[in-house]
Amino acid sequence: MDDYTFENAKKVCGNVAGLLSWTQAMAAFFSINKEVLPLKANLAVQENRLQVANKQLGMAQAQLDDKQAELDTVQAKFDAAMKEKMDLLEDAETCRRKMEAASALIDGLSGERIRWTDQCKEFKAQINRLVGDVLLATGFLSYSGPFNQTFRDILIKVIWEVELQKRKIPYTDGINIIMFLVDQPTISEWNLQGLPSDDLSVQNGIIVTKAARYPLLIDPQTQGKTWIKKKEKNTDLQVTSLNHKYFRNHLEDALSLGRPLLLEDVGEELDPALDNVLEKNFIKSGTTYKVKVGDKETDIMPGFMFYITTKLPNPAYTPEISAKTSIIDFTVTIKGLENQLLGRVILTEKQELEAERVQLIEEVTANKRKMKELENNLLFKLSTTKGSLVDDESLIGVLQITKSTATEVSEKLHVAAETEIKINTAQEEYRPAATRGSILYFLITEMSMVNMMYQTSLAQFLKLFDQSMARSKKSPVASKRIINIIEYLTFEVFKYSVRGLYETHKFLFTLLLPLKINLERGYIKYTEFQTLIKGGAALDLKASPPKPFRWILDLTWLNLVELSKLPQFAEVLTQVTKNEKAWKNWFDTNAPEVSTMPNGYSDSLEAFGKLLLIRSWCPDRILSQARNYISEAMGSKYAEPVILHLETTWEESDIQTPLICFLSMGSDPSNQIEGLAKKLEIVCRAISMGQGQEVHARKLMAMSMQQGGWVLLQNCHLGLEFMDEMLEILLTSENVNESFRVWITTEPHPKFPITLLQTSIKFTNEPPQGVRAGLKRTFTAISQDQIEYSNLPMWKPLLYAIAFLHTTVQERRKFGPLGWCIPYEFNSSDFTASVQFIQNHLDDCDKKKGVSWNTIRYMLGEVQYGGRVTDDYDKCLLNCFAKVWFNEKMFDSKFCFYTGYIIPICPNVESYLEYIQTLPVTDTPQVFGLHPNADITYQSNTAAEILDSITNIQPKESGGGGGETREATVYKLAESMLRKLPKNYVAHEVKAQLIKMGILNSINIFLRQEIDRMQKVITMLRICLSDLKLAIDGTIIMSENLIDALDNMFDARVPAGWKKISWASSTLGFWFTEFLERNTQFSQWIFTGRPNVFWMTGFFNPQGFLTAMRQEVTRAHRGWALDSVTLHNEVTKLMKEEIKLPPPEGVYIHGLYLDGAGWDRRNTRLTEPTAKVLFTMLPVIYIFAINSTAPKDPKLYICPVYKKPQRTDLMFITALCMKTVQSPDHWILRGAALLCDIK
Repeated sequence: MDDYTFENAKKVCGNVAGLLSWTQAMAAFFSINKEVLPLKANLAVQENRLQVANKQLGMAQAQLDDKQAELDTVQAKFDAAMKEKMDLLEDAETCRRKMEAASALIDGLSGERIRWTDQCKEFKAQINRLVGDVLLATGFLSYSGPFNQTFRDILIKVIWEVELQKRKIPYTDGINIIMFLVDQPTISEWNLQGLPSDDLSVQNGIIVTKAARYPLLIDPQTQGKTWIKKKEKNTDLQVTSLNHKYFRNHLEDALSLGRPLLLEDVGEELDPALDNVLEKNFIKSGTTYKVKVGDKETDIMPGFMFYITTKLPNPAYTPEISAKTSIIDFTVTIKGLENQLLGRVILTEKQELEAERVQLIEEVTANKRKMKELENNLLFKLSTTKGSLVDDESLIGVLQITKSTATEVSEKLHVAAETEIKINTAQEEYRPAATRGSILYFLITEMSMVNMMYQTSLAQFLKLFDQSMARSKKSPVASKRIINIIEYLTFEVFKYSVRGLYETHKFLFTLLLPLKINLERGYIKYTEFQTLIKGGAALDLKASPPKPFRWILDLTWLNLVELSKLPQFAEVLTQVTKNEKAWKNWFDTNAPEVSTMPNGYSDSLEAFGKLLLIRSWCPDRILSQARNYISEAMGSKYAEPVILHLETTWEESDIQTPLICFLSMGSDPSNQIEGLAKKLEIVCRAISMGQGQEVHARKLMAMSMQQGGWVLLQNCHLGLEFMDEMLEILLTSENVNESFRVWITTEPHPKFPITLLQTSIKFTNEPPQGVRAGLKRTFTAISQDQIEYSNLPMWKPLLYAIAFLHTTVQERRKFGPLGWCIPYEFNSSDFTASVQFIQNHLDDCDKKKGVSWNTIRYMLGEVQYGGRVTDDYDKCLLNCFAKVWFNEKMFDSKFCFYTGYIIPICPNVESYLEYIQTLPVTDTPQVFGLHPNADITYQSNTAAEILDSITNIQPKESGGGGGETREATVYKLAESMLRKLPKNYVAHEVKAQLIKMGILNSINIFLRQEIDRMQKVITMLRICLSDLKLAIDGTIIMSENLIDALDNMFDARVPAGWKKISWASSTLGFWFTEFLERNTQFSQWIFTGRPNVFWMTGFFNPQGFLTAMRQEVTRAHRGWALDSVTLHNEVTKLMKEEIKLPPPEGVYIHGLYLDGAGWDRRNTRLTEPTAKVLFTMLPVIYIFAINSTAPKDPKLYICPVYKKPQRTDLMFITALCMKTVQSPDHWILRGAALLCDIK
């Protein structure tokens, strides 16, 4: 019902509404209850069922819990098993990885195992030996720098190692110092930078880089300097020199910026400002260091390195400099240079081969360095890894890289080794050319010991060497090509070198050339070479086999005794004794070298063997045979003179290469240089150097550099300070005119800058020898106006006669003391002054009276030429020329100076020159007033000088190319001399004898003085020889005097210290023989009485002896005064052996030789000497005194007496009178004199 609602009922009544609400609720209750009751019934059923189910559930739950507990237990077991499984898997994986790593390690290090095991043992042993090795290495770095390879080896192997053994200090036997101090890749790197690869150079490189002190390189060939410049190329190397204007700035900059500094071309003294730097007197200032340079403190930064080099080949540095620096001998060695030159030859001839070799060295160096780095890295990893090695995977990586690289590198090194063998084999074919180059260079450098001006740099030589390869004839056949290079190079070097040598040294160089080449080839043995240069000089005449014939000279016999020690001449002494006639005939021929030699020697000997024989027999023919030897060994072109072509020499130069002419007596190239400039139409500005001339020279140079032209600096030995500056200007100036050149003339000077000499072209321009050449030179300088100066008939003959005199006085110089006692520098100014005087004299002279001959003779002999002359006998000779030639006879058409040398009268200079051209090329000594024998003297002296020079420049090394060492030779000689040394004079014994003989007798006083001097010589000899033996044994230090004695005794010369207190002699053998003979005379005189005949040669003071005799005679005559008593003499007919009694008064003397004259014993007068007999022994001379000062008979020749062949005031004793048939003037011109000693 729709209206049966609570709202409607409420409208009706509230109670109805409440009832209605109840009825509605009951109706709703009934309807719900009707549904709920079955549900409740069902609930009871269901609850009942639930209880049953719950019961069942409780039972199932209990069962589940049991099962769950079981499951949990099993699950736990499962989880544990799974974890165990995972752990095992992980362990297996780790183990597998470790196995792989271990395999890799084992595999990678398998090659190292043995090596490392051995090395471990070796290192243990090395650690034990380290003390000795380090001692040797530090000793090497500290002390061995100044020495050559031979002495370094002796120092380490013979001296130091023996000392270590003695003191039981362990060291590595046969240690290789190079490998001990530096690794191979570093050495290879140095080689690529230009350091030669020989051991000496590598050792030098080690000392430069590792020594504690800064290096001072003795580097005449600038190899060390070149290497340092390349080595420090990337580190801003500063190059400076002591005379550089910014030297201090360079030093301070290098110190404060930490850069290397190269101080080049120092002398024997260093700037004191360098002392603190060299001594490393660094002051610590905070974290940095400072050093005091002069008066200024400069910071010193890491990276600073100091190198010093000198070009002096043999400098004498003070002990202070030696202590502050590491002095290192960088002089190129003959083997080192050979390898360098070989590189150059290969570079030119087989470029691809050399390129391959250099590339190979670079690759090998890089590879070895890489290997070293990898190995070091690996060793570092191995030693720093913590824990197990197999866990470090990066180590395995490094190992694998190392292994693969090592395989690769070892393959490359193997290929490299094979390639190197191939290259070396190909190279060796070209070695002869390099060997020849090396010999030539060392010969050129040896010449600087003959004259220090003969300086040639390695750079100049290498330029010649390269030119020779470029210009020599090509050939596809290698052997032919090598011969072409060698021949061209040798001749080029010969021409280049000879051009810059004085005449006297040109032949020396030419002779040394084949000698050095044949020594290297083995064609000449070292003993043969020594025999050639020394002969029998070291032998004692008394200890040698007796001389069989009187005509053989003592020196000749000693030479033959020495020669007989060579196998090819073993029988020569016997042959000479048995076959006297043949040898005498051969000896007497004019040219023995081309005559048939006795005993078949002409056929059995080569040219060198003949030279040895000629050297022994005929010293005057040595030069002639040497020319034959040079022609045979080298070719005839070497025996011919090299003509100077000034224009060709100029063409070789450039703006930075000066041309230097060495001046000599009578030569000045200024006219020729100016003449060439005129011909080439170039301006030549000349200036003579001297004090204050530097300013003008600078102006001239600046002008010529800008405008072009030549600068001629004359007499530069007087302006040495400017020379370094000039070189600096030349090398540093820019934008210089192409025609600019510097010409220099200078006399040799010990302080002339070596660098300048080594960068320049050198030449000499000596006047040619001979009358023809001399007159030609004189008349070339005479103008036509001079020829026509006067119409007087006397003018032209006088002009020519003065020209002839001028040539004669110059030519006589070459004959040594026979020509002039003292060689004077006569030059063209003497001639000009004499001509000027004659012109003035003729202008003033009275035509009727004619010429005043006394005036002319006086002016020529005493003033114009005589003004230079200091010796009385030379003045006498000059006056004699004036007297003999300048008189009325000279205008006679028959007058001649000597046969064929007349006075021509010509209208002009050309005619005079034409006549002069007809004169002989070579002149007999008679032209100059001398005997033909004088030529023998000249030839012998020249040969002796050459052999002497060769001896001087021989290296003073131990040994010397075979045979026993120098020390052993000298030791034996010293022992032998000590054995023969006489006993000392006992002072009281001498005094007792003198008292017996009359101690106040003037002759006995003289004897006492002589014995005192002799005793000094004996004492000195005994001490010197004993000390020398001890020094050779190493017991005492080898002092300078002992070194001098060793060198001279080996060269068979008298040491300087001995000469000082004794006398000079040509050879040691003769000196010692004379020493024994002198002593015999004194000991016999003092102990057995006054001799009948005195040997005047045996006195220290022969003048004193004659004075004592004069005093003795004066005292014997009452009333005689010593001032009015003069010496007189008579030459007897008796020889020493025939004198049985002393003279009643005065003395007999013997042992004097005539030089420049012979002696007619029957008529007791001077005569012409026999051909080839240079010295004639005089019979006994009776010298006495008379009370008269009257002048001597003018018909007698007043003959000077000298102690030695050198005719100086020091050697002069007295003058003796000699009878003569010819005029005394004849003997004055002959240069006749008496000599006490001819050796």
